[in-house]
Order: sequence, then structure tokens, then C-alpha cells
Amino acid sequence: MDKQESRYSAHFLESLSLLGASKWNGLTGTENPFTRYEFLYELERTGCTGELTGWQPCHLALYEGDPVSTEETSPLAVMPLYRKTNSWGEYVFDWSWANAYQSHGYDYYPKLVTAAPFTPSHGQRIFVADGQDRDAIISVIVEKLIEKATSLDLSSWHVLFPQHQESDSLSRLGLKSRIATQFHWYNRDYESFSDFLGKLSSRKRKSIKRERRQVQEQGFQFSITEGSEISDQQWAEFYRFYQSTYLVRGMQGYLKESFFRGLAQSMPEQILMINARLSGKNTAAALFFKNSEKLFGRYWGSLADYQFLHFETCYYQGQEYAIANALQSFDSGAQGEHKIQRGFEPILTYSNHWIGNEGFSLAIDRFLQEERAHVESYQDEARGLLPFRRED
Repeated sequence: MDKQESRYSAHFLESLSLLGASKWNGLTGTENPFTRYEFLYELERTGCTGELTGWQPCHLALYEGDPVSTEETSPLAVMPLYRKTNSWGEYVFDWSWANAYQSHGYDYYPKLVTAAPFTPSHGQRIFVADGQDRDAIISVIVEKLIEKATSLDLSSWHVLFPQHQESDSLSRLGLKSRIATQFHWYNRDYESFSDFLGKLSSRKRKSIKRERRQVQEQGFQFSITEGSEISDQQWAEFYRFYQSTYLVRGMQGYLKESFFRGLAQSMPEQILMINARLSGKNTAAALFFKNSEKLFGRYWGSLADYQFLHFETCYYQGQEYAIANALQSFDSGAQGEHKIQRGFEPILTYSNHWIGNEGFSLAIDRFLQEERAHVESYQDEARGLLPFRRED
């Protein structure tokens, strides 16, 4: 074992409660709503993550030396980590890799995944204490994780939606890099939604105005409620709407009502709900998260399919909120080419992958190189479709 690595011990936690909010958040901070203790622990507490859902927590806490009592010692680094027995709720699709493993008589599951469960939002994934050599600590973590995966005969380790710089660090340490596309909206110091529309081409501007007018003509009215003010009735209605979006596809939503209500108690300052009302009754709702710089559109549901209601509730209302509250950007979630004409710009997202089987590792590497060329080409095409008018 390398002397540098032997200075550290890795502890794998079956629950974040074994570390506690102050130690976890002391390293992660609370700016990113999806990696703070409250979000991840509510998933555990309510059974949204666990062995039954295929998201078994085994979070990493790295210590200097091997402390006798971790209760009295703070870790040097932490990282969310799960033992996965499926690929649901990840949004970085590796089903074909799993099928290839299975067709050759190998087990792809279980695997290790570092991610914010059910949340395709990029952000920091490895959290290192101030004053530590971040690159050195990440190198140790990679060694510890590969050692752990090998000892448990796990197929792979996947880091989903890390920051670009973090992804580069992992790539240099041998984890294969994968890219994909999302669409985010950026607030260019707009003073109003009309100010934003003024930056669009005439045709696109008229199209958005027409969509918004048609929603208004259907009789919809909208209200915004910040987290601590969201009523029990609103939560009950929202959850019914949320599940309805899955039921039309013959599925159940990943998340439980108790999870959402738990977040309302533990981190209300980062939550807001936008309700669409028709004839005085809530008919649809979208749940957003936020921090000091960014709005995150996450969960949506409606009792019925109304023309343009989704666009209004999830996009235009969110853009207006971001402008009114001087938020710099709006992450509206995965996929969605339809977002381009509404001013959402293509960005690259990243993931990194360690594959234990050498033969499959080489095959996946070739696949990722070919996929990268397609993604980069798609990004160029998407940028060419943005609705902004050309400045003279």
C-alpha cells in the first residue's frame, strides 16, 4: 500500500445519521440543496433510498489515521455513495452496459454509484475539508473505492453529474469520462420577462406570447408559495399531481409524500411551489428548489393535459421567478429539446466510470469516444437553434 494512502482510513456509512448533519454539512455546505444532509437523509428516513429501492447507502467518510471513535472525530472528506442493484433514478443511462454484461454471463449489479439520487443536477460530489490537498485526497478516495469495489466483487463505480473540474480530476485518475447534454436558462440581468423576450427573434417572441396567452385564456391563474408557507392541502394535492404524471405511463413515482413533507420541515428555505389554479381549484403544481444563485425545476404534475400548461408552470413561471429574485440561472432538469426555443441553452454534463472487467472497460471506452463525438455535434446543432436575435 502506498504510504500516502496508508495515512487514511475510509469508513462506509449505512446511514448519514451515523455522521450527523453538522459534520456532513460542515464539509458539503448547504448551498447545493441535493447534497446537503437534510435532502439525502430524508431520502433514507422515508425509504426512498434503501435496499428495497436499489439505493443502499454506503456513504464514504475519509479520516486521517483510523480514529477509535468517529463520533468525536471529524472526517477530512465525505462523498455520497450507494450500492445500486438497478439503474433507475440515475439519468446517466447504462442499461446497454448492463445488458452486455448479462449476455456474456457476468453480473453488472450490484455496482457503486456516487450521485444525488433521482436528481439529474450537476454539482460537487467529493467534499474535502479546507486546508487539505484536494487532489491528493481525491486520489486516495479513488484508491479506496476501487479497493472496496474489488473486495466486494462489484462490477463498477460511477460518479454522476460532477462538476467539470472534478470530472477532469477523476479522468486523470483513470475513471472514464462521459458527456451528455442538458438545457439551462441564464439570466442576463433581465429586468423583467418582457426584457428577456426582447432579446429573442420576433418569431420566437410571438410564439411564447401566444402560448402564454392561450394558457391565460383557458382561465388559469398562478400562485407562488415559499417552503414554510406551503399548506398541508397544497402538499397533498401536489403529491396527487406528481403521481399522476407517472400513472399515465403505468409507473409509480420514485418519491414518497413523506419525503416531500420532510423537506418542508428540514429545509424550507430552499423550496418553493408554483400552483396553477382553474375555477378556484389547484389543478397542477411544480416544485422548485433554489440557492443564492440558481433555481432548480424538479417535480411537476397535473390532473389533466392542458395545452401549454406544463411550459407555463415549469418554465415561464420559473424564469419570471428567477428574474424577480435576481437568480443567475435556471436548471430545469434532464432532456428536453423543446426548451431550446424557450431560451434554454445547451450545456455539457459529465459522469465518470470505473469498470472492473478489463475487456468490458476497453469496449466501453471505445463506445464513449464515439458517443462524445455525437454529443459534441448535437451541442453545435442545438446552439444554432437558440431563439436569440443577432445583435447588430
